[in-house]
Amino acid sequence: MADQLSPDEKFNLITRNLQEVLGEEKVKQVLQERALRVYWGTATTGKPHVAYFVPMSKIADFLKAGCEVTVLFANLHAYLDNMKAPWELLELRVKYYEQVIKAMLESISVPLDKLKFVKGTDFQLNREYTMDVYRLSSMVTEHDAKKAGAEVVKQVEHPLLSGLLYPGLQALDEEYLKVDAQFGGVDQRKIFTLAEKYLPSLGYAKRAHLMNPMVPGLTGAKMSSSEEESKIDLLDSKEDVKKKLKKAFCEPGNIQNNGVLSFVKYVLFPLRGVFSIKRDAKWGGDKVYSVFEEVEKDFVAEMIHPGDLKASVEDALNELLEPIRKKFESPELRKLTSNAYPDPSKTKAGGKGVKAGGDGGGGEDDELAPSRLDIRVGKILSVEKHPDAESLYLEKIDVGEPEPRTVVSGLVAYISQEDLQDRLVLVLCNLKPQKMRGIESQAMLLCASIEGEPRKVEPLDPPEGSLPGDRVFVEGYESGKPDDRLNPKKKVWEKLQVDLKISDECVAQWKDKQLMTKLGQITCKTLKGGNIS
Repeated sequence: MADQLSPDEKFNLITRNLQEVLGEEKVKQVLQERALRVYWGTATTGKPHVAYFVPMSKIADFLKAGCEVTVLFANLHAYLDNMKAPWELLELRVKYYEQVIKAMLESISVPLDKLKFVKGTDFQLNREYTMDVYRLSSMVTEHDAKKAGAEVVKQVEHPLLSGLLYPGLQALDEEYLKVDAQFGGVDQRKIFTLAEKYLPSLGYAKRAHLMNPMVPGLTGAKMSSSEEESKIDLLDSKEDVKKKLKKAFCEPGNIQNNGVLSFVKYVLFPLRGVFSIKRDAKWGGDKVYSVFEEVEKDFVAEMIHPGDLKASVEDALNELLEPIRKKFESPELRKLTSNAYPDPSKTKAGGKGVKAGGDGGGGEDDELAPSRLDIRVGKILSVEKHPDAESLYLEKIDVGEPEPRTVVSGLVAYISQEDLQDRLVLVLCNLKPQKMRGIESQAMLLCASIEGEPRKVEPLDPPEGSLPGDRVFVEGYESGKPDDRLNPKKKVWEKLQVDLKISDECVAQWKDKQLMTKLGQITCKTLKGGNIS
């Protein structure tokens, strides 16, 4: 097909659905002379999810346009990104990424023999590359390196030097992979501009950069490997796909941050050229669309119901996922999956093989993984004194369930009741309920505190924009699932609570790892160095 296309037609195919192209003229010039050489890199950290079909569909476009495409499994970048996983896990994750991405490409009929697959450490540890890292580090300022990685490298209050190296290495990859252009999400724009600025200083050519838009996840924010509710895993069952799509953000007539519509635009139309809405005859019957704009127009006009849109996307998505699921039914790939992404809440300490630890647990006592705690954002609806205990208070707290939970606590005696009304707090929800002076406490309010006379207590503050029921996790332990109920005989909460502290920057931490929601870190106002209980 590519031989029959003109350079302009190839350019249009290469750039369709992209949000931005840096170096358009360079791309056009190369296409006049030969095939464009492009690379796409992915850091081998969290499990690839359905949003990966967006770059996969663009890779299909590149191949149709006759491009020479390299897929980079960036294991060294993954290690440098705030040590998200130890080397032992990264080796397994590279193998998982290769298998699952090849399965994705096969499911959309992309010929693998036209692709080149490369592992980062295959060339990033050689002498010449290492010397260029040192040369580049003598030119790039700390400010530029930090700014370049701001939207890609995990941001923490005290960044490691490794995270500052990350953008420079990604820039050097363009030279060592001998490409004309790098392809990635628009969130990597600052890394791309760093490459354009500094590669010529090393005597290397400036490359073009092709940028995909960021596709919203199912919750309306960016689709993330670490946020279970926001994404559909490539190996999710049909039942899981249905359940997650049912919960997906998809307001009638609203096209903003609509991950379901975005999937239609950036995956289904490029791959199939059409999209079919399936619905009951009394609502107009099935309708086939040949351009996305018509789908969007009808959705805005509320001629397409969100339920019908979700059901139609569900069918199309399951078609794409079914060959991937079948491939991973083999014992070898099932074992690879469980070893590459061990569940820290189920893996026992002292077992053989690679220790689990989530994304970055790295050898902690996995029986005591903090992912076992069901900590949620809650909203205090009311506070009153316990009828039979002067020092205890009753709170009704909304934790994202149909009914609020009753919490009995003595900590609120140290806090103004006016400050608590309608306030967002943190609540531990999977302790065994216990009666306190005749009233059952169904959860625990978590606060920062410092012993003394008087004792100082402050509620923990979720990030702005949080909602009741939002999950709170420890960074690096995002993928583990909480116990249904913590066994009081095993003292799981008590053993984990010992390492819950407030940092000198008033950030809630467990063993120096931050407590977070999908929107950011948990903090308190003033109690530096306090305990969390």
